[in-house]
Amino acid sequence: MGTYLNPGNRGFQEILQSEYVDKTGLIALVNKTVGTMEKLSCISRPRRFGKSYAAKMLCAYYDCSCDSHKLFDDKEIARTEGYLAHLNQYHVISIDVAGFVSMVKKQHEAIGNVPELIERRIYEELVSLYPELEKESSLADCLIRCVEKTGRQFIFIIDEWDAPIREAKEDTNAQTAYLNLLREWFKNNNFTPQVVAAAYMTGILPIKKDGSQSAISDFIEYPILDPDGFAEFTGFTEVEVKRLCEEHRMSFEDARQWYDGYDFPEAGAIYNPYSVMSAMRKGKFRSYWQKTSAAESLMTYINMDFEGLQEIIARLIAGEEVEVRTSSFENDFETFKSKDDVLTLLIHLGYLTYHEEDGTARIPNEEVRIEFEKILEGTGASKKWVELIGRSQKLLEDTIAGNEDAVVEAIQRMRDAQYAPTFYNDEQALRYVIKFAHIAAVDQYLKIEELPSGKGIADVVYLPKRRSVLPALIIELKWNKSSEGAIGQIKTRNYPAVLEDFGGEIVMVEINYDEKTKEHSCGIEKV
Repeated sequence: MGTYLNPGNRGFQEILQSEYVDKTGLIALVNKTVGTMEKLSCISRPRRFGKSYAAKMLCAYYDCSCDSHKLFDDKEIARTEGYLAHLNQYHVISIDVAGFVSMVKKQHEAIGNVPELIERRIYEELVSLYPELEKESSLADCLIRCVEKTGRQFIFIIDEWDAPIREAKEDTNAQTAYLNLLREWFKNNNFTPQVVAAAYMTGILPIKKDGSQSAISDFIEYPILDPDGFAEFTGFTEVEVKRLCEEHRMSFEDARQWYDGYDFPEAGAIYNPYSVMSAMRKGKFRSYWQKTSAAESLMTYINMDFEGLQEIIARLIAGEEVEVRTSSFENDFETFKSKDDVLTLLIHLGYLTYHEEDGTARIPNEEVRIEFEKILEGTGASKKWVELIGRSQKLLEDTIAGNEDAVVEAIQRMRDAQYAPTFYNDEQALRYVIKFAHIAAVDQYLKIEELPSGKGIADVVYLPKRRSVLPALIIELKWNKSSEGAIGQIKTRNYPAVLEDFGGEIVMVEINYDEKTKEHSCGIEKV
């Protein structure tokens, strides 16, 4: 067994020694492509969404140098057509390209040396296995002769394929050298049909649209925006997370709040697998994704402030969905022409989830929202953002203290600053302003909209998070109504009774907007 050529099934054995959620159904999708015109698959996913686990699983299944029956016979893949036909029937070339980039950087070499290093390592392992191939002049020739000699084609499994493109974004020569290697493997009529049975390639971003990455233009793409049949293998499904929570005696509702949010029509809710398993192992719900995300660069994109991008980010943190036009994104980290390009990048990085049906994006869960807040509260945050958070925190304090005049003034200032929709003409617009104004509350409260009561629904309710001494907030919104009417409505509809198990103080707030006077009014009572 080699490191890059026929690495065996040891990696997948180690995975199975830990708690494992069966994702072998992914293999069946790849099996359908083997030996067809669709045999080249490119999967783009955020970091920490199980790409390396999938690579080890595929190696164990296809590698002809080992016997993996015991690893897969009791798994989902064993119940599919073609299971035995492909099991351990191919040579496998498995490459973590990011590892090669780290290798050359550690040795203070140029990233342009990565293609040569990859070829040399595979060549060395190949001739070690088949010494008679050493007479061949190139790796490509070696691979062709190997297929002729053994009668077995190759499965290519390439993780982080785009690492050299990202790391050498200013070095076109390095990029060209690397892409030429991929072109020789996957866009070569004298090589690809004869040697490549299938390729499974992963990265963070899809293939660049401008044609500069034409070396891999024959790959069929399954990006996070449209994963198609690969959707359920993007992460954990809700059924899988429920089962894990039951086995570990953890709260599924808490798991949903922390890690849910990546929704696909084909698979429903998808959860971050790394974070879910970390929570199960440690018995704690918190952010585990932060240490490996691209958070260090997020502030750079937000500070660009294309078309009011910072205010859009604030809306997202407040729990709003925003429209995003994803079609203009160039699939790189440098070419940004609008706020939509930045937001689309955040979708690919896993910071936002995208709803294709209505073209909107939102922050998927508590874990990611916390990361936004940490980054925006850091030293790189803009003055505008710091001022917004400060005003929101003061509004929250004034609301709890019952300072009605200060609350009215704060909301009016928020409205005048044009944080509200352009057409401020209904209760929904008012609701938007209120949620935006209370953006500081999302760190200390759980926000619930339209909470049912015995005789109606409350517009916005903020419930303190566990072990908090803060009061609950019930906010009723009115358009062209009296201040007294809203507070009375809260009482007559028994909204506080909905929170009777809460056990703490409840602040009832009514906020009204008068179209004639163009003014807000406020009433606050405590229970």
